[in-house]
Amino acid sequence: MNSQVHIVGVGGIGAVLAWSLARAGWAVTLVESRPDKVAAGRADGLIIAGQSPLKLPFVHFSDWQPPSDTTVLLCTKTYNNAEVLARLDSCRHLVPVQNGYDTLLDSRDNPGEGIASFVSECERDRPLTRITRPGSLHIGARRTTTAEERAELASLAGAFKQGGLFSVQLVEDVRPFKAAKLMYNSAISPLAASAGVDNAELLTDPLTKRLFFGLLLENHAVLRHAGLPLAKIGPFHPDTVAKILRIPGLPELMAIFFRPSLRGSYCSMAPDIGSGETEIEAYNGHLVRLAGNFPCPLNRAAVKLVNRITRERLVPQRSHLDDLAADLAGQGSAA
Repeated sequence: MNSQVHIVGVGGIGAVLAWSLARAGWAVTLVESRPDKVAAGRADGLIIAGQSPLKLPFVHFSDWQPPSDTTVLLCTKTYNNAEVLARLDSCRHLVPVQNGYDTLLDSRDNPGEGIASFVSECERDRPLTRITRPGSLHIGARRTTTAEERAELASLAGAFKQGGLFSVQLVEDVRPFKAAKLMYNSAISPLAASAGVDNAELLTDPLTKRLFFGLLLENHAVLRHAGLPLAKIGPFHPDTVAKILRIPGLPELMAIFFRPSLRGSYCSMAPDIGSGETEIEAYNGHLVRLAGNFPCPLNRAAVKLVNRITRERLVPQRSHLDDLAADLAGQGSAA
């Protein structure tokens, strides 16, 4: 496999993947749309907290010309996909590593995909990144693949393993892992971002816990209703999580143990809400579309709330979750 890679989007995930591949000896080019981040990268290199900086080529997106035979890792927010995909003649060597579901991307014929369960936060104006929660990268096929395509994904997975920043699992079918990640992201992101709180706060007071647990259960029900297979990401399989949440008293007990693992972790929707476009349609909006006529009041209310905050340029604050609860009560729904 050609061990050259262009990584589009130098955010928390893109930066960590770039550092790992560069340490494995790959020729990595970083593509970024923010001029200040490009300038800082050219001056100081790519920096992962606790690791030695790496000097790598940085290219501004407006100047990017993707080579046809080079692997491209798509690490942008989903709402930027159209602009990136317009630059690609073929998606043959495209490997997205994103959160959420994008209709345009799903219509392309790229063979593989990566799903990151580790959490990483990159500064907005320079490529300085810290991993805020350890986890894995699952990488595998998203459709029927050829032997050559499988070999390319295996080569990529092997290079990530050499980087040593996160565990890597090469899987036959990545889609069940993507669906499981959606179940969790669509519970955490709209609540933490709307309230402007640390992810751990979702396991603190009664309202946030009720909404968080309610979204997890509703997300699981929608995904199962849609017939999507789910895989284990983290300590429990999604089916086990749903069973735990239905046992009186047990979710509150387990919240005590899981709260520390969420403290200080990064919510990717937080920088966007109230100031620009968010990925709410790729998260909860996707679940609403999957549900069809299947009841999903919490997801519908979450989409409505996040879109209102963004449209009206509101400041994220805890009272927005009170509005969400009031909206649900007005619909006769209980989280």
